[in-house]
Amino acid sequence: MPPDSAAPRRAPSARASTEFLGFEHVQIVIPDGEERRAREFYVDVLGFTEIVRPESLGGTGGGWFRNGAVQLHLGAARDFHPASKAHPAWIVPDLADLVARCETAGRTIESAVPLPGFERVHVYDPFGNRLELMERTA
Repeated sequence: MPPDSAAPRRAPSARASTEFLGFEHVQIVIPDGEERRAREFYVDVLGFTEIVRPESLGGTGGGWFRNGAVQLHLGAARDFHPASKAHPAWIVPDLADLVARCETAGRTIESAVPLPGFERVHVYDPFGNRLELMERTA
């Protein structure tokens, strides 16, 4: 939800006092009704495991997945627009292996500008959402 422009503004502090400890999850949107194709990519290609979504959230489409400490939520939308710029960046232990699996699955791999200490690429899921895959080099 965008910020409420009518809300009173607090004076900025000299130093923020909240430390963020990590991500609990990241959400990516997929087209409504495309859960099967999403599972084929995120489970069969990237190696995520589907996990149970809490009943309190109801059956809203999409799905929840985990791989190691990373949790991914897929939300289904009728008015879908792929995220071609915004993206998660996942650190993996063997980038070459994952790139090969993505290529075998027909995904296009784009090289990314190197960052100190990382080799990285961009890949797009079957719906056009951009994903960054990274491996530490140092």
